[in-house]
Amino acid sequence: MSATIGAYPRPVRPSLTVEIWSDVVCPWCYIGKRRWETAAAALADEVDLQVVFRPYQLDPTAPPAGATPVIEAYAKKFGGHERAAAIIAQVTEVAAGDGLEFHMDRALRANTLLAHRLLWLAEATGHQYALKERLLQAYFCDGADVGDPDVLAGLAEDVGMPADRVLAFLDSDDGTDHVRSMLQYAADAEITAVPTFVLDGRWSVPGAQDADTFINVIRRLLARKEQEAADEAAETAVSGPTCDDEACDV
Repeated sequence: MSATIGAYPRPVRPSLTVEIWSDVVCPWCYIGKRRWETAAAALADEVDLQVVFRPYQLDPTAPPAGATPVIEAYAKKFGGHERAAAIIAQVTEVAAGDGLEFHMDRALRANTLLAHRLLWLAEATGHQYALKERLLQAYFCDGADVGDPDVLAGLAEDVGMPADRVLAFLDSDDGTDHVRSMLQYAADAEITAVPTFVLDGRWSVPGAQDADTFINVIRRLLARKEQEAADEAAETAVSGPTCDDEACDV
């Protein structure tokens, strides 16, 4: 008589929470997101990465309406049109290397508070990751005004959020206190530049690192977490009577 032996269950992948602090008008945030995604795909069989986007405002004084070309804002911030054009050309070239087609000549200066409030709402409905991508694409590739409520509603609708509900939400104050508290949290945590990737609430990885760097950092962190778990298990281990091949404890 033969016995049927069940298959061993597949090992559960460890999980890692990843908070990505970024702004939707930050070119390196879009580039960093692409590089992160390359790393995440390479690690798909090793770890379950739980990603949430956190707010940061590079230009909190931008007016909520009356958007102007971003090159004008860059010229004022970085010391003239020549310097602004050089910065835009550089990030456009780098972005192309990561598969992104920037058209920053179309980009408009925008206040991103509404966009961050919408991302907060989208987190609750399960649309945040898709919406973040759509916002970045709209800003850097399409020249959309991501500070305009009607534009935001249309972009949200693109990822499955009802436009009428989004407009009603943006017309209210919902989420404003939360976003402002997270902005203050970032300041208190000395997050002064974006993108910043915070892994497991403990380790900070600043900047648009290349995919290999992300992969190496995550693997080191997983090894460290595994060692910490083993050390904790050893500290709490208990023993009782056992039998081996020769005798039993008495």
